[in-house]
Amino acid sequence: MRILGSFEELVLLAVGSLGDQAYGVAVKDLLEEKGGKTPSIGALHSALHRLEDKGMLDSWIGGATSERGGRRKKYYSLTPIGKKALQEAHDVRAKLSINIQGLNLG
Repeated sequence: MRILGSFEELVLLAVGSLGDQAYGVAVKDLLEEKGGKTPSIGALHSALHRLEDKGMLDSWIGGATSERGGRRKKYYSLTPIGKKALQEAHDVRAKLSINIQGLNLG
């Protein structure tokens, strides 16, 4: 079992949700919109790099765009290890919560 911090889990979920549009600002925006989190861009980039180092994310550099003054975006995607970590986290939560009356995480 891979150990994920709660913020790392949210970052992986956001990257997976965004598909091929997962880059730093888009991940941050999704975490704010759907997760009620307002991480600093520095904390987010640290988590992205940490997850990449753990083999849970892959990254690639996109083309330069005029909207970013010619700078290129770094995109992220889940690896099979990242998907497995999310599945394991989900399974543990489901097992721990199954007997809590009135709670359905299904």
